[in-house]
Amino acid sequence: MPTRTIRVNDVDLAYDIAGQGEPVLLIHGLGSGRHDWDPQMAQLSTRYRVITYDVRGHGDSSKPRGPYNMEQFAEDAAAMIRELALPPVHVVGLSLGGMIAFQLAVDDPELVRSLTIINSGPEVIPRTLRDHLTLRTRLLLTRLLGPARLGKILAKRLFPKPEQDLLRRAFVSRVAQNDPRAYLASTKAILGWSVTDRIGQITCPVLVIAAERDYTPIAAKRAYLGKLQKARLEVIMDSGHATPWDQPRALNAKLLAFLAESSDEEVSKVA
Repeated sequence: MPTRTIRVNDVDLAYDIAGQGEPVLLIHGLGSGRHDWDPQMAQLSTRYRVITYDVRGHGDSSKPRGPYNMEQFAEDAAAMIRELALPPVHVVGLSLGGMIAFQLAVDDPELVRSLTIINSGPEVIPRTLRDHLTLRTRLLLTRLLGPARLGKILAKRLFPKPEQDLLRRAFVSRVAQNDPRAYLASTKAILGWSVTDRIGQITCPVLVIAAERDYTPIAAKRAYLGKLQKARLEVIMDSGHATPWDQPRALNAKLLAFLAESSDEEVSKVA
């Protein structure tokens, strides 16, 4: 489909839209883009109006000089929802996209009908010495290696199986297309961010999806789950951090079931 762009907050956001019905907004992870969601777009758009877009600094969207921050990313999403004249949307976010989704839900709750958080959480704050070292190492490698070389390292962790060679190649290719300055600015936007003290305000249904082999353990997702009013946790087995890529069928099944439940909940309230 042809690339569309929309002007919000002095940037042009590239987006795709397909299908009819309730709107579902899919937000990708760090260093990637809207095409991460192609397997989800194809299936979800048979029942919903699905929108994917490139976050500022990514893909075909504008890449202004930083610094970037999570509030800014969420403001872009909110402005796009308003510009497209959408009713409250079902928001699905992976990794960085999950953080943007959390920020959007606490800043503009009237725009969000439901939340699906995939391999993500409401904060990236180091709590232990190991956490500090991990984050500092990631930032240092991002500065020294740049997206292309860093992508090769990450691909081996994301897709460790021999039969996942095509996924590794596709991931490396996509990450290599990043503008190094924008990639670094996006990485810095994550570090030290938190809305943990505000997620108790979220009243819409929330589905937290955790991959069996995600970077952070399933216990970390359970730890913040209790702070949410209406949330449940689903685990996808034999999956790493990039669940939309390595387990698209399992993810799609869980998404479709949750979206149907969330829609039914709204109908029952009206009735």
